[in-house]
Amino acid sequence: MFRRIIVVLLIVAGPLLSWAQTPKDMLIAPAGERVDDTTGRDLIGIFLGVTHIHIHHPRSQRGRRVYYSLLPLSTSVPGGGYALITSTTAGFYLGDRKETYLSTATFSPSFNFRGQFNFPLRANVWSPKNNWNYQLDTRYSIYPAYTWGLGGRQDKSDKILVRYNYYRLYASALKRISPFFLAGMGYNMDYNIHIRTNNDSLNLQQFTHYPVGTGNHSNSFSQGLSLNLLGDTRNNIFNPIPGWYLNVVYRLNPQFLGSQSNWQSLYVDARKYIAFSSKGQNMLGLWSYFWSTLGSSPPYLQLPAIGTEPYQRSGRGFYPMRYLGRNLFYFEAEYRKDITDDGLFGFVLFANTNSVTERDNHQFSYIHGAAGGGLRIKFNRKSGTNIGIDYGVSKEYSAFYFNLGETF
Repeated sequence: MFRRIIVVLLIVAGPLLSWAQTPKDMLIAPAGERVDDTTGRDLIGIFLGVTHIHIHHPRSQRGRRVYYSLLPLSTSVPGGGYALITSTTAGFYLGDRKETYLSTATFSPSFNFRGQFNFPLRANVWSPKNNWNYQLDTRYSIYPAYTWGLGGRQDKSDKILVRYNYYRLYASALKRISPFFLAGMGYNMDYNIHIRTNNDSLNLQQFTHYPVGTGNHSNSFSQGLSLNLLGDTRNNIFNPIPGWYLNVVYRLNPQFLGSQSNWQSLYVDARKYIAFSSKGQNMLGLWSYFWSTLGSSPPYLQLPAIGTEPYQRSGRGFYPMRYLGRNLFYFEAEYRKDITDDGLFGFVLFANTNSVTERDNHQFSYIHGAAGGGLRIKFNRKSGTNIGIDYGVSKEYSAFYFNLGETF
C-alpha cells in the first residue's frame, strides 16, 4: 500500500510541478497588475456609472483595503432541486502586496425547499511577508443526498437517499520555511448527526455493506490532528495567476481523541497554471488530487467521494458523491480566455476525470469523465473576482454551476 501511495503521489504531482522552478512563474509583475487593475471594467464600476452613485473612500493605507463581492444566485444541489445562495467574498492584504498574498474569506449560506440548509465559512489568511498562513473551514449543513455505495460500477438508478446533519471544523496554522513553502499542523473534526434513510426497511448499512457510520438513526464522529505541507506561488486564489500550488495533508483520527474508529487519511492536491500571454487572461489550468484513507475503516460519510474534497469544487458534470471509495484519483484541465479586451467578459472550457477503488478488490477499475464550458463576468477587478456560470455534463448527469471566483 505504501509503495502504491508513493507511485500515485508522483503521478499526481509530477506533471503539474515539472515547471515549478521556472522564474517567470513566481510573483511576476503582470500578476500584480491584474489584481489591481485600473483600466479594465467590472460590474461594480458599470453599476456605479449607470446609477451615478459616488462612493467616498477613506484614505487608503498600504495593503489595508478590503475588496468585497456579493451575489445572490441559484444553483443545483445534492438531493435534487435548486438552492438559493448568497455568496459573499472578501479579499484583503495584511502587508505590502508585492511580498504578501491576498487573504480571502468566503461565506455562502444556501437553502432550498426540500429541507436542505448549508452555512459554510472559509478563510485563508496570509500574514505580512507570507510568514504565516492560517486556514479555517467551518460549516453546518442539513443534507438530503443520494449515495450509490462504494466503487465506480453501480448503475445510476441503484441509489438511496440519505438524510443527516453535518458539522465540520477544520483549522490550521502553517509557518514559512522557504520562500514558497510552509509547514504546520491542523485540527480536523467531522460530526454527522442522525443518519437515516427514507426507507426504514433498507438502512444505509444494508445498502452499502459498510460497517462504520451507517447505522440507522446513528451518529458518526471523527476528530484528530493533521500534518500540513503547502507550496504556493499564486498571490490570488480568487483568480489564480501563472504559477503552481501543492498541498499535502496527513490526518490522524485516533479513538482516544473521540473518533469512532482509528483511521488516517492522506490528501495531495497539485495545481499548475500556464500562461500563453503576459496581458489579459489566456491560460491553461491543470488540477489533480489523490485522496486515500488508511488504517481501519473510517465512517462512511468521511470516505473520499467526488465533489466532497476540502474545497468541494471538483466534479463539474457529476452528481456529488456519485463515486465513493477508500481511495480517489481526480484530474481536471481548464482553458481560460478573455472575450473582451477590457476583461469584462471571458470564457472557459474544461474536462475532468475521476476513479475510485472498488469495495471488494481495492483496485481502480473504472474511469469516469465529464466536460463543459462557461462564461466569466468580471465582478470586482480590484480583487480579480469573476462571476462563473458553467455547464458540465457526463453520460449520466448535467448541471449549471454558479460561483464567485474560479473553480480552482
